[in-house]
Amino acid sequence: MVKDKARGAAREHVVETDVAVLGAGLAGLVAARELQRAGLRTVVLEARERVGGRLLNHQLGDGKTIEMGGQWIGPTQDRVAALAKELGLATFPTHDRGDYLLERGRRINRYRGRAPRFGPALSADLAQLEARLNRLFDRVHPDAPWDTPGAERLDAQTLWSWTRGATFTRGAREFIELVSEGVFAAQPQDLSLLHFLFYVRAAGGLEMLESTTGGAQQDRVVGGSQMIAQRLADELGDAVILGAPARTISRDDSGVTILADGATVRANHVIVAVPLALAGRIAYEPALPPQRDGLTQRMPMGAVIKCQAIFDEPFWRAEGQTGQAASTRGPVRIVYDNSPPDGSPGVLLAFLEGGPARRLGAWAPEDRRAAVLDCLTRLFGPRAASPRDYVELDWQRERWSGGCYGGYLQPGGWTTYGPALRAPVGRIHWAGAETAERWCGYMDGAIRSAERAVGEVIGTENPRAAVAGGVQA
Repeated sequence: MVKDKARGAAREHVVETDVAVLGAGLAGLVAARELQRAGLRTVVLEARERVGGRLLNHQLGDGKTIEMGGQWIGPTQDRVAALAKELGLATFPTHDRGDYLLERGRRINRYRGRAPRFGPALSADLAQLEARLNRLFDRVHPDAPWDTPGAERLDAQTLWSWTRGATFTRGAREFIELVSEGVFAAQPQDLSLLHFLFYVRAAGGLEMLESTTGGAQQDRVVGGSQMIAQRLADELGDAVILGAPARTISRDDSGVTILADGATVRANHVIVAVPLALAGRIAYEPALPPQRDGLTQRMPMGAVIKCQAIFDEPFWRAEGQTGQAASTRGPVRIVYDNSPPDGSPGVLLAFLEGGPARRLGAWAPEDRRAAVLDCLTRLFGPRAASPRDYVELDWQRERWSGGCYGGYLQPGGWTTYGPALRAPVGRIHWAGAETAERWCGYMDGAIRSAERAVGEVIGTENPRAAVAGGVQA
């Protein structure tokens, strides 16, 4: 059972441990479990009163669950698939049978396959755009993007500025905008072109990121993805302390001291497994090197509001639709069928991402709900106007996340500060989905980042143990 020591506790009592982990998201919990299995005492400090970080379930009643945070598992995401299985959790496929919808302006296209049929000009432009991007993807070094040939030129421009020169039609630019909002929860003008290229390469290609069956949105966890974190926390028991945000990390030659709300921890090492933007708000004594400090200032979080309309049944399935839609008109850009495994109740998941999330995040909840349902009604017809329930979560307002889906680097970030992303600072090590070389920003990437950070710690404490234990360094 996890502890809640923050309320009313005094800092005079110092917890002595081998390794402290900051953050009880997937990266932090996996790191803690691997450290314990290696024989190292571990304490996890979590700011929230729950575990899971950007994983969060919502109970519908009757034992049914939907996810308000990260949720999907796709092919090649071997780490998270294996972990879910090990923890006794099953998966089920995202509903992907029937027609897809694409709303462009006042027109809605219903189609099957990867994309609808476009006119010759747009089709040709999309084909040449894809060819250009594939050539750039092949050049990127996912383990060290700053070493990519032409990295400074790629990193000096935004995805938006590059797209303006690489496309000829409005439709192709709308496609890039949909991708940017759907993958990064940010606008093309927000992020570095090199970051876009790295992120896609780290996932295995743009089609992998976009697709449902055979892609990143293929499967979900029965009972909700937060169950992964909850079962990890159950294994760790009292090692997890809730309601204890870290305020200060002090380091010296013999170890680190973490001052948190209601707890003080003295450890040989610390793994910081929180988003970079939040890690930069911790006070470090002595101060972090300028490279690392500058990096945290240049990786903001995406903006997303996850909205879910709940119906008695998934009526769109009977009409031959997948429940998946995209809209250039918005404000909802992407929609998925997010119903429980048995299809009851029916749930349409509508994302407000990037600019629309920033704009509608300032609206009154009832006005935002009306805008979302208006969009769903245009796409799926009048039955979508009257859900039996509606829930939403604005991740921009989540204090201990700072946004979703993840952080992204702005122009100049990779080539100026990139080498500091994973490099330990003395006894401080960095984990979290944004630090992953493969499947960056995803649950799978979070687990891989934990494996790397644990390998660093074990290799420092006992180099032979790192090799014998098979931990990835």
